Amino acid sequence: MFLKTLELRHFRNYETQRVEFTAPKTILLGENAQGKSNLLESVELLATLKSHRTSRDRDLIQDGFAAAHISAEVSREVSDADLAITLREKGRRTVSRSGEKLRRQLDFLGALNAVQFSSLDLDLVRGGPGVRRTWLDTLLTQLEPVYAYILGQYQQALKQRNALLKQDDRPPDTAQLALWDAQLAALGTRVIRRRSRGLARLVPIAQSWHSAISGKTEDLVLQYASNVPLTEDDPQVIQAAFLEKIQQRAIAEQHQHTSLVGPHRDDIDFTINATPARQYGSQGQQRTLVLALKLAELELIETVVGEPPLLLLDDVLAELDLKRQNQLLEAIGDRFQTLITTTHLGAFDADWLTRSQICTVQAGHIMTTP
Repeated sequence: MFLKTLELRHFRNYETQRVEFTAPKTILLGENAQGKSNLLESVELLATLKSHRTSRDRDLIQDGFAAAHISAEVSREVSDADLAITLREKGRRTVSRSGEKLRRQLDFLGALNAVQFSSLDLDLVRGGPGVRRTWLDTLLTQLEPVYAYILGQYQQALKQRNALLKQDDRPPDTAQLALWDAQLAALGTRVIRRRSRGLARLVPIAQSWHSAISGKTEDLVLQYASNVPLTEDDPQVIQAAFLEKIQQRAIAEQHQHTSLVGPHRDDIDFTINATPARQYGSQGQQRTLVLALKLAELELIETVVGEPPLLLLDDVLAELDLKRQNQLLEAIGDRFQTLITTTHLGAFDADWLTRSQICTVQAGHIMTTP
């Protein structure tokens, strides 16, 4: 797939900007806080309908305006697609595909696939479980867009059940709580199984990349740490274990007024040479791990979707030493259309520069070098 054009109106610090992409690699060159990351963020929204920087649409709209607009032309092996998102300060966002306004945002997903890799991704190892859950959920949505609907159903049931537990004036109605227990267990089981299976597909690819980057000196293990006992991939078994654990935590839930059981409490364990990477991994080991994960994402999406996704690299070269920079740039080659931000061109060799489109970004304006 290839992103041919991108147009932004009142998005972040862009008033009106159109970019035509003419090479497999585009280098976005500029000082910090000029809009390089904002452009990548707009592409991320087209691919996933989410931003890793904010969950509020109003944060994405230029100051003084009520709406922002992102549109793009994407070339695919099967067919081309025109994509558009309108974000509103007040009211729901709308999406359209090839000129048709879509009633369900789910139908928008899958037209463009992209893997975002930013300096913030080191939080995948160092941060809390929520960062890792979001990372895996975003990947699964691209592999199987219906997963976004399944996850949304679970989150809605969780919200309703929590509302019931938050009633301070009286204990929750037993019959009503039992209904939400059943809903949470049924929907949560679907989320757990898909997460577990998705991670299982990623693991061997990540291990292969990690071995190559570390010079075969380190063994990486990734494991889905389910909050519910996960003894086998059988929905009835998982659902029964889910309900049993809810009963075990019933008193604690009523005291804390929140749901303590389910995939919203799950984590992913990373270990390097049998040592937890989060607590004991060196900075170099953590960077190698994240780099291996991102390269594995690219490869897995390409395998499942049948076309290489876009790669969005946001200020990551500064986070990697020279060896890892070279490994990343060599792995990319011309296989993936790549948009990469940088404050200087020193990290790129002459071959990369001659085969790249260089765009200078300054205060929300983009100039393309001929």
